[in-house]
Amino acid sequence: MKKEVWFVSGIDTNVGKTYATGLLARALALKGVHVITQKMIQTGCRETSEDIEMHRRLQGLPVLVEDREGLTCPYIFTYPSSPHLAAELDRRELEVSKITAATEALLERYDRVLLEGAGGLMVPITHHLLTLDYIRDQHYPLLLVTSGKLGSLNHTLLSLYACRHEGITVKAILYNRFPHIDEVIEQDSLAYLRRHFPDIPVIEIGEWSEDSDDAALPCVDALL
Repeated sequence: MKKEVWFVSGIDTNVGKTYATGLLARALALKGVHVITQKMIQTGCRETSEDIEMHRRLQGLPVLVEDREGLTCPYIFTYPSSPHLAAELDRRELEVSKITAATEALLERYDRVLLEGAGGLMVPITHHLLTLDYIRDQHYPLLLVTSGKLGSLNHTLLSLYACRHEGITVKAILYNRFPHIDEVIEQDSLAYLRRHFPDIPVIEIGEWSEDSDDAALPCVDALL
């Protein structure tokens, strides 16, 4: 199997990137893919990444060796803001080469790394580098997380436009339907994306719990 890094970003903060990343990793593992998740930068935490912890719960896994080694979250900052500001407030340097090195180390051990970003595509990592820039420079295919909430279609189209402008390959749109907000808008937005972007798989992610059947997980056949 070809070793790959898939970058997971979203149309906005709190769109469900962490939820989607964890469930996608679980679904891939059930298909026999040797996969691990990574959080590029965590803000609003101190010693551990709450997003990595959620990934592991959704995957049904304990804390991994790579988590303890710091490879799955190279930077943790205390203030809940964009990375460039959080680093400044903690008076720490943020070097993107450290993130890249951690991802490469994970790729030596796993076939697939799901690298979750912080916030949306245009979030500044530093004063001179946006998340979009990093994805482009690393030539990572993108998994774009969106939802059916009011306003999400506009943000989704803007994100797809930016990716096309920067030459970023959108491997799939992860359509997060949890929690349900407005069934009419959800169904229309889903149909719109599938109709206007037929070359990009739109993968639905619904509500899942530890008591639910794995059939509730996203179908990942289009990614393999």
